[in-house]
Amino acid sequence: MSHSLHRSGDIESQKKDFVWFMYQTKGVNDKNIKPKMMVYINAAERQGSENWGDVKTGPITRFDPQDIKDHITDKSRIRGVFTKPEQVIGFLKEVKEADIDQSCIITGVFSEVIPCCHAAGVTPHSINYSLGVWGNKGILPDEDTLAITTMCGHHMIPPKFVEYIIDQVDKGRMTPQEGADRLSTFCYCGIFNQVRCADLIAEDVEKRRNKKDE
Repeated sequence: MSHSLHRSGDIESQKKDFVWFMYQTKGVNDKNIKPKMMVYINAAERQGSENWGDVKTGPITRFDPQDIKDHITDKSRIRGVFTKPEQVIGFLKEVKEADIDQSCIITGVFSEVIPCCHAAGVTPHSINYSLGVWGNKGILPDEDTLAITTMCGHHMIPPKFVEYIIDQVDKGRMTPQEGADRLSTFCYCGIFNQVRCADLIAEDVEKRRNKKDE
């Protein structure tokens, strides 16, 4: 999905960031699909998906996974994140074997995703690319902040709140992981990668401290 294509930041960091989706097609295969969604969710959980959710309820970083499962309907949209290629490969193998006639989408760095598809015996049906940001980039937040906020494709995480979290970590009031977990609760899709975010926060805090020492 296009709202997951514009994740920014250092490429090496993005190589630890994979988004997965299951999508139904309106009027084609969008009825009585909870059992099919459970196939995806069960596969994602077996592969250790660090975050996932249903936009109609929210992510597992905010709600109990069972509550999310209990509230799944035909209007639900489930998606989540992985941090390792082997998770993606295992997930794709399980989904392919289940053969439930639902679209599976993986978003990530092209050089990482395609080998995962090949390893899983999957041939991509189509590929979408992000062409970057166009327009007046001067009004955008700095790159370090964008690396975090763009992990929520609907931009539900305010840049100022990211700055606040980083400041709290810098002052020792929370750990990078605690700050990342808090930020992740605002992304209802469940595609916010709080594991990568914790690393980014730690890097930002180190930059701040180094600048103070200069």
